[in-house]
Amino acid sequence: MKKVSRRVSRLTGERLQGAKLAWQRTGGLSKPSKMPCHGFSIPADQCKLGSILRAIKGTTCSKCYAKKNMYTFPSVVKAMDRRFKLLRSDSWVNDMALIIRWKEKSGYFRWFDSGDLQGVWTLRNIALVCFKLPDIEFWLPTREFAIVKEYLSIYGHFPSNLIVRVSATMIDGSAPRLLRLNTSTVVTHNNTCKAPSQNNECKDCRKCWNKAVPNVSYHQH
Repeated sequence: MKKVSRRVSRLTGERLQGAKLAWQRTGGLSKPSKMPCHGFSIPADQCKLGSILRAIKGTTCSKCYAKKNMYTFPSVVKAMDRRFKLLRSDSWVNDMALIIRWKEKSGYFRWFDSGDLQGVWTLRNIALVCFKLPDIEFWLPTREFAIVKEYLSIYGHFPSNLIVRVSATMIDGSAPRLLRLNTSTVVTHNNTCKAPSQNNECKDCRKCWNKAVPNVSYHQH
């Protein structure tokens, strides 16, 4: 029994060491206080469409939450910069799958609590991670409509455990009508997101991950 116990301990240690190396090679995960799970974030300044919309009054990016509060802390900024620089790592897909499996116990995960898709290659890599982790439900909000459209024209569909919500451009604007995908909007009243009424936390709500919910509306931050 002692030999078996020592071997189990050694293997566990090897896996842990591998996960720690994977964390270094990807820059690790984020842990938004609102979320019931981990996430993945890069600097909001690296948003392609978002960086343009941020300068336009009335857009959902003009009051970007990822440009204030906790997201401005030096340690958070440094972590997001590191993740962005490592996005094109050859081992990114395998490493991300490993650290999500290691860290995430809730069964849920959010992509881009700050930042957005950088190209079709980013969405393809995310899809590959999702394929590797069928027991986890993934949510990806994005304003990069062109990237999503190009991805679908090439690959045809998303993994069944990945919900992509294309986000409205204008505050109080209508939901995007793109390829009949799930959507999200930002509103000044009558929001369906429960967080503002429950200490700005998701708690037991999982609407964002639910494909049966066509649109989720968030209160303007």
